[in-house]
Amino acid sequence: MKERQYRTYTKEFKLEALELLRTSGKSAAQIERELGITTGMLLKWRDRYQVKERGNGTIELTPSDLAEAQAEIGRLRRRLTIAEQERDILKKAMSIFSKLEP
Repeated sequence: MKERQYRTYTKEFKLEALELLRTSGKSAAQIERELGITTGMLLKWRDRYQVKERGNGTIELTPSDLAEAQAEIGRLRRRLTIAEQERDILKKAMSIFSKLEP
């Protein structure tokens, strides 16, 4: 079976597309058609990223607060899973050692 290839877009492309959405007055669907982007992708980018303007006039694309919070939740869940596994191992070890004592 053939593996599915997903298109990847550069940060610069995303930034320009989001800037076009903000300034052009066109709908997201119209901009997506013009740029050849998958339907709904531009609105996902708008939710995932925020466009920040620096003091020197440059514009950069950074993860939105929601995306950062979701990444932090994922990181904390992974740490919790590891801590729970370690706790379970220690419980089993304590059980084994407590049976060995006379």
